[in-house]
Amino acid sequence: MTPIRFPNHAPITAFDRAGAELEVGGVPLVRLAARVGRTPFYACSREAISARVGDLRKALPAAVRLHYAMKANPMPAVVAHLVGLTDGIDVASAREMHVALDVGADSRHMSFAGPGKTAGEISQAIAAGVAINLESEGQYEAALEAAAALGIAPRLAIRINPAFELKSSGMQMGGGPKPFGIDEDRVPALMARMRADGIVPVGLHIYSGSQNLNPEAIIEAQRNSVQLGIRFAAQLSDGFEWLNIGGGFGVPYFPGEAPLDVTRIGEALAPLCDEAAQHGTGPLVLELGRHLVAEAGVYVTRVIDRKVSRDRTYLVVDGGLHHNLAASGNFGQVLRKNYPVAVGNRLDAETTEVQTVVGPLCTPLDLLADRMELARAEVGDLVVVFMAGAYGPSASPTRFLSHPEPGEVLV
Repeated sequence: MTPIRFPNHAPITAFDRAGAELEVGGVPLVRLAARVGRTPFYACSREAISARVGDLRKALPAAVRLHYAMKANPMPAVVAHLVGLTDGIDVASAREMHVALDVGADSRHMSFAGPGKTAGEISQAIAAGVAINLESEGQYEAALEAAAALGIAPRLAIRINPAFELKSSGMQMGGGPKPFGIDEDRVPALMARMRADGIVPVGLHIYSGSQNLNPEAIIEAQRNSVQLGIRFAAQLSDGFEWLNIGGGFGVPYFPGEAPLDVTRIGEALAPLCDEAAQHGTGPLVLELGRHLVAEAGVYVTRVIDRKVSRDRTYLVVDGGLHHNLAASGNFGQVLRKNYPVAVGNRLDAETTEVQTVVGPLCTPLDLLADRMELARAEVGDLVVVFMAGAYGPSASPTRFLSHPEPGEVLV
């Protein structure tokens, strides 16, 4: 494939181009828009997802199990595709669990995380045979009650809030006070209680942070996670079925960011896999969401107006923050930075100009590209936001101002 290059962003390598047009899954953009029948829409490439999983398999030790964290993109077609490529699915709600089961995921290779599981969700997971990552003593009690009512032995794992954190992370999910998991120093008491109740935990879940592009920080967190898993596995005669050491693998969204060196992580994981196997933690599980799907997706929106205001050129498009909150800068950014954006049907344009892309909403927050050098666009052209395969419509206020919801396709 011919990389799509930007002045400051990392090159886009998940898609090809046919002359002036971006291709998604081999389909030229204008034709794809006609096929979908409307804009705005999200499109994900099967080929790009498969390639990402394949590259990871080559870089990681064969003993590592790769799970898809479907909160990144719960589109049923995407989940179904990844069920066939990965070793398991991690869900964060009963609705996600039902989607995964409906598309053929094996409940024996599923886990359910989240600090606020309801009694009903816990009961549904036990009935389905899905492993529940316990995040509090209260969840354990709810699981016991549900299991007794159903007459089913529950599959319970323990999510640990470790004392360490994943340094350089976009979001810290471990270390210090956290709503996620059970504090490391409280785990021995819970394991003793489970042992007294005749319940053997099936595994441990340690998820320290996300969106990390520093391989050394990830390696350090993985090393600490394995050591923690070994310490608790020693309390069980047969050890655990698995040790989920989380993910945290980032992708380069913004100017100046480079792709994560996954090969370096794989090299460091090899001795950890051997050490874990010798000490009863079970196989190591990597739980990845964003890293599997973000670069495989685009958000496509159409220019509906072009205007100049005090020497600044605005492209008004029919999509915006209500569909792609992250690209607008309102999903965790402190200082807004542009995602990679292009005029998808003018990739060969020789004439460019600085343009600002805004959505149709009555708020100055509805901004998709702020003063970017883009091909000169006119009404009817298609603006593409890259890196859009993760945390798209499901992480956006799609009902804000009552505009239509976006389409979604897997190509």
